[in-house]
Amino acid sequence: MPKQLNTQSRRSFLEKFAKGAAGMTLLPSLAQAGENAPAIKTLTRNPLRYAANDHIQIAVIGAGGMGSADTNTAITVPGVKLVAACDLYDGRLEEAKKKWGKDIYTTRDYREIIERKDIDAVIIATPDHWHKDISVAAMNKGKSVYCEKPMVHDISEGPAVVAAQQKNNVVYQVGSQGVSSLGNEKAKELLKDGAIGKLNYAEGFWARMSPFGAWQYPIPEDASPSTVDWNAFISNTTKRAFDPVRFFRWRNYRDYGTGVSGDLFVHLFSSLHFITNSMGPNKIMATGGLRYWKDGREVPDILLGMFDYPETKEHSPFNLSLRVNFVDGTGGTNYLRMVGDEGSMTVEWDRVTVYRNKHNVDASDPLTQTKKDSGKVYTYERKQMQSPDKLVYDAEQGYKGAHFDHFYNLFNAMRVKGKVSEDALFGYRAAAPALLCNNSYFDNKIVGWDPVSLKLKA
Repeated sequence: MPKQLNTQSRRSFLEKFAKGAAGMTLLPSLAQAGENAPAIKTLTRNPLRYAANDHIQIAVIGAGGMGSADTNTAITVPGVKLVAACDLYDGRLEEAKKKWGKDIYTTRDYREIIERKDIDAVIIATPDHWHKDISVAAMNKGKSVYCEKPMVHDISEGPAVVAAQQKNNVVYQVGSQGVSSLGNEKAKELLKDGAIGKLNYAEGFWARMSPFGAWQYPIPEDASPSTVDWNAFISNTTKRAFDPVRFFRWRNYRDYGTGVSGDLFVHLFSSLHFITNSMGPNKIMATGGLRYWKDGREVPDILLGMFDYPETKEHSPFNLSLRVNFVDGTGGTNYLRMVGDEGSMTVEWDRVTVYRNKHNVDASDPLTQTKKDSGKVYTYERKQMQSPDKLVYDAEQGYKGAHFDHFYNLFNAMRVKGKVSEDALFGYRAAAPALLCNNSYFDNKIVGWDPVSLKLKA
């Protein structure tokens, strides 16, 4: 049976909700909206603490768009310094010295990075097909790791990463930043306190409609076999002649990427699993198609997934639907919405919005009055059409964001020999349903999965 809601916490939440806007600040645009105006509460976090001489040196392996963004965030954490960068394209190595200092060490070979004694942790932001190999190699050399999502390219690779972390006892963090966000933390607390009652359904949506959003990354004019180490790039997958499109727009091809599911669904799985303490779904179904980007890519630009989550001691059974649309003319929309039997909440990394339906009956309505006929009593309680109550939790001004928090949590765990929320096992449980969603789509079948033993079901 699922774990029972904490009765005291739930009662406390309901009492606070019933008091509505008392003592809270209303959104300016909604201040005159009357009773249905949402109450706004501020999400806060305790001040960050660190020792002035607590120094961590890092390297980035894969210095493209995401690797650069990760590095730029990581080095804003006090006491963290970048000392090396690795990439298979010379242009990125040259750019790395311009961005982060001419004294940093650069190389095409990630093995040179993990052999260095002066590097404490590595950021792995390579194409997906290299995540497992570099993660395992780095941990075997005693390095802590921040690996971009999804943690692995295929579900068969997950156990090796989990085993390497356990064997080497290092800190391993998967890069779905939402797990460390104020929004996810508040949603987890609210669900536990019964804010929406019993969870029975969740849905997530991610839309993009821009050249980069559709993975049409620019191809440098100097891209050639002399500036790109193509042989290293394909050394663990299908051998092909040099192809700059495949190298720079790798997400479009199954040999290197994991499609929209591995790029975006995995964020939603990570947040949902963190909030609910779930291990994952046991049934996975997907459909979609290549509707717009007819550019030779091998993966769909629209994907819809349906997932069944079984009952556990942590949560009731519920269903999940996820959608990604790269053909959305509006673009930029994304959310995770969780629906319970008493309300719902929309979860963002810096905001949580809780809705609870009103169940008031208007006593003055003659249709609700008791009627007598031949000694018999008939009651007709006619429900009202009313907007749901709304409560908004917003991050306070100056919040550094989930990306910073995720790196801070990584480095803090390294400093105090602690743990992170999104370790290798968590990362595997988030990656597996995303990858199996692709299997369902390409094989046109329902996929059974055991989220506890992490094995396919016949």
